[in-house]
Amino acid sequence: MTPATVSLDEIALSDLDFWTRPLAEIDSAFATLRAEDPMRFFAEAEVELLPRGPGYVALTRHADVVEASRHPGLYCSGRGTNIGDMPPAFNEFFGSMINMDDPRHARMRRIVSRGFTPRQLGMLQGDVEGVAAEIVDDIAATGSCDLVTEVAALLPLRIILDLMGIPRSEERLVFDRTNVILGLGDAEYVPDQTVDGIMTAALIAGQELADLVSELGTERQRNPGDDLVSALVTAELDGEVLTPEELGSFFILLVVAGNETTRNAIAHGVVALAENPDQRRIWADDLDGVTPTAVEEVVRWATPVTHFRRTVTEDGVRLGDRELSEGDKVVLWYRSANRDEAVFDDPFRFDVRRSPNDHLGFGGPGPHFCLGAHLARREVGVMMRELLARLPDLEPDGPPQRLRSNFINGIKHLPVTFTPTR
Repeated sequence: MTPATVSLDEIALSDLDFWTRPLAEIDSAFATLRAEDPMRFFAEAEVELLPRGPGYVALTRHADVVEASRHPGLYCSGRGTNIGDMPPAFNEFFGSMINMDDPRHARMRRIVSRGFTPRQLGMLQGDVEGVAAEIVDDIAATGSCDLVTEVAALLPLRIILDLMGIPRSEERLVFDRTNVILGLGDAEYVPDQTVDGIMTAALIAGQELADLVSELGTERQRNPGDDLVSALVTAELDGEVLTPEELGSFFILLVVAGNETTRNAIAHGVVALAENPDQRRIWADDLDGVTPTAVEEVVRWATPVTHFRRTVTEDGVRLGDRELSEGDKVVLWYRSANRDEAVFDDPFRFDVRRSPNDHLGFGGPGPHFCLGAHLARREVGVMMRELLARLPDLEPDGPPQRLRSNFINGIKHLPVTFTPTR
């Protein structure tokens, strides 16, 4: 169903309170933008103690998001990918190569992609299945749990820690610190919602994650193993390795992006199946045949990363019928693109057999397309299959508690019930 209309003057993409509205209303707002003003200008939010930014153009159509993604020379990432402006050192510490342009971005991606080759990911296949089974084993006899904290969050987190060679004893620390970094606007994770409190919480959480992997990197330089950290800090034939600082910031990116994207896709997928029991029956009746298309639909439906920003690099850049100037900010609203009526038939319908499905849930085409997309697809598919096969009557026991954010479409908690089983 097409959601009820939200008028242009009601839409406030820069206001975090706007993002606490029901998701159907947010989708309606984007539908209004696509129809009436698909490249609308928005002022930036005023943030205490920080200079107010110049504002940004919101790209809400699928075609425009794809066009900006394909031309990183015209729409750069190196000036920041969040809407607000931060010091370059802050951007790179928390964003690593996401906040870089070529040639630095190409160098970083070339190094870290060693851990994401088809061969490496193929070796992880059994690990993903084993970890997913282990997680469901732990909750199967209970009859209820918080699906986010006890299931969805644990699978990508454990896979990343195993991939990096980090012991499971650090799991809780990494989980808590990533919640802080991506939940800076949410009082559950950062109780002090002043600018000073938010910045302090972010820096402490980031530094603790960086310290964790930097210490491991130092040890792996002396005694390399077969984990990703060893590959990143040990000289290869081309002599390219990550510095300790680069390793720390890449780990922050990996655990934040890799954990949050998969965990929220799984959580939103469970909610979507509960709201669409016909689609759950279709998937459960043919797990092998439907899983590939169902995973893509879950990612489209959830769109875990709501937006990224780019900055125009020269004057006279044309996007559609709009002319942009050097320094203009454009924000790529992936959630809107993933419900664009020009691309998706009946875009507000959850359809596990949707094909084609040219969603942008892993970003648009170009050098910044998600490096871990293949692994994320694998994790989502394995966990959803595990839940459908072993806990077929699993249902939400109350509404999901959503993250207060315009960047991550997050679910913090989702109580579920099911028939206990061994």
